[in-house]
Amino acid sequence: MLQSSRFFLCFLILLVGISISGYTQIVGPVSSPVKSIESNSVSNMEAFGDTLWIGPGLNRNIANNAQWYYPQNADSVVAGRGSVYSLALAQDTIWAGLGYTAATADGDVQAGLGYHYSTDGGDQWQFIDNPNDEKDDSTFVYGGTTYSKLPVTAQQQSPPFEIALRKETIFSANWALGLVRSQNFGKTWNRIILPPQQTDTLKPTSEYTFNGNGANRYDPRFDQNLLGFAVLIDKAGTVWCGTAGGINISNNALTAPADSIRWHHLQVDESDDGLLGNWIITIKQHPTTGDIWMTNWPGGLSDKETYGIVRTSDTGQTFDHYLEGERINDIGFFNGTIYAAGDNGLFRSSDNGANWQKVPQIQSPNTFIKKSAVYYSLATTTKRLWVGTSDGIASTPNDGTSWQITRVNFPLSGKNRYRQEAPSVDAYAYPNPFSPRRHQLVRIKYKVKKAGKVTIRLFDFGMNLIKKLDSGTYSPGTYEAVWDGTSTTDKQVANGAVFYQIDTPGNTIRGKILLID
Repeated sequence: MLQSSRFFLCFLILLVGISISGYTQIVGPVSSPVKSIESNSVSNMEAFGDTLWIGPGLNRNIANNAQWYYPQNADSVVAGRGSVYSLALAQDTIWAGLGYTAATADGDVQAGLGYHYSTDGGDQWQFIDNPNDEKDDSTFVYGGTTYSKLPVTAQQQSPPFEIALRKETIFSANWALGLVRSQNFGKTWNRIILPPQQTDTLKPTSEYTFNGNGANRYDPRFDQNLLGFAVLIDKAGTVWCGTAGGINISNNALTAPADSIRWHHLQVDESDDGLLGNWIITIKQHPTTGDIWMTNWPGGLSDKETYGIVRTSDTGQTFDHYLEGERINDIGFFNGTIYAAGDNGLFRSSDNGANWQKVPQIQSPNTFIKKSAVYYSLATTTKRLWVGTSDGIASTPNDGTSWQITRVNFPLSGKNRYRQEAPSVDAYAYPNPFSPRRHQLVRIKYKVKKAGKVTIRLFDFGMNLIKKLDSGTYSPGTYEAVWDGTSTTDKQVANGAVFYQIDTPGNTIRGKILLID
């Protein structure tokens, strides 16, 4: 099993473990950069060398620098409605698939906006519209035969969930658009035809019947294998396309004309060495063994489907099963260890999947990842594993012996990237207002100017003591205390104003938290 994060010396002071209703915290100064990440919910990330890019904001970090980079002219993200749904990297090249939430009569849906790309490491950016069909684009030719298709003209339901890049060729998995390909760096695009759900092969020498609700029509509304979600170009040039209806494998999709691409389609069947689920969320290749790993979710096509991850070492002839029942969002590799980020936590295997352990709650000096956090994404730079969660980014250079946690930051000194003239303060609480049911905990950031004893207490409107949070001897620096909304007797505190008082050497800091639940 993994060992818990070790207690260690930080700035030559002894760190003290404090438990707050189950939240264990290591006390110590924290960094407070002016330029940190833009969102604590980090849904996707990709790395190349020592460089990391993350979404949904388009942020870059090089060599674990405390300051993060924000592109100034990626307007669709910086000044527009776009969020980063996917990323693909090469030397000095970044592709970011962009989407947004669109309001419709049936509720909010995810929509495709297009792509930003840069060829100079992220200084300058170009924009490409989402490669939707034209209204009259209602036929396609495959293997010399003309077929009918439903034109996908709307941005709604066609966001770029994953991108794969190989020189001038880009593949993008865009849900209703399916799989699209450009062989000239995004100047022109083709929709790539995938096999019908009921078919295990697609080849240009045969003719096919597509599931068009009674018509022989290529129509993603009635065929889950046409709904693109994941794509990978492996080291051998094989293209893997994951859909809501299985995995599609092609040995010529990288270079063949669009009307001649061959596919082998696999879905959940009665075998014990097939897929676990038909909805393929992400596909990764092990950097050393070359094995293909992918996350499986149920697609609703078979009662046999379940959550988990699978591995194949024989191009899909057989699959090994791991973490069955766990909803896994991403897979990563670092120092010979395999990591899986899921709704229920972070898992790791140091023996190529034979045994798995759940990583204990991630902690770093003065902060931690909430126990309720969802683990979304993984990436590996030259010397570091990065983990994106709903509660910030955790990173480690040593397989979890120690962790560093990065979140949205507003320095106490006042200046921040959103407001250069922001005033200096000695403390603030976030989120504020605070809902224990929604947020689980509130963090109080404060400054210690002189070394000595520090005490933090919470009071109600009548100045009756609710709880003492922290008490100890601290060195100068920025700290955080946490509160989960309960009193000393572990009872939920009633709605209303809660006042905090921080007594530090030569200074008393007071503030207010509005508790609403």
